[in-house]
Amino acid sequence: MADAELEEIRRARLAQLQQQGGGPRGGPSQDGGQEEQKRQAESDRRAAIMAQILDPAAADRLGRIRLVKASRADDIENRLMMLAQSGQLRQKVTEEQLKDLLNAVAENSRKEEEEHKIVYTRRKGGWDDDDDLLDL
Repeated sequence: MADAELEEIRRARLAQLQQQGGGPRGGPSQDGGQEEQKRQAESDRRAAIMAQILDPAAADRLGRIRLVKASRADDIENRLMMLAQSGQLRQKVTEEQLKDLLNAVAENSRKEEEEHKIVYTRRKGGWDDDDDLLDL
């Protein structure tokens, strides 16, 4: 086979794989690329909103929180977006206000944990393995 023929077969196979969604080397299909673009657009939109409602120090703190615990940062962002959309935020959120919000979220999570807490009570005067040692 000539090199030109072999190259044409390779191109045809590559095109076939891309149409099937496998892409070269098993990469994402075009639909996956569209989903990735949607996620990126959503992320950019959230970042723009956060830039509008947070002052720089608060945005920096939220970024550090995201490095440690992304789920907590997402919860805080969602709460801030709800406050902004409902018109309850009159000015940019300061770092102190963000700390207060973080403390409120932490307190709520502690209360929820206490509600689901299981308490064990041990019987007194029951069986005790230490009593066997005293008989020696």
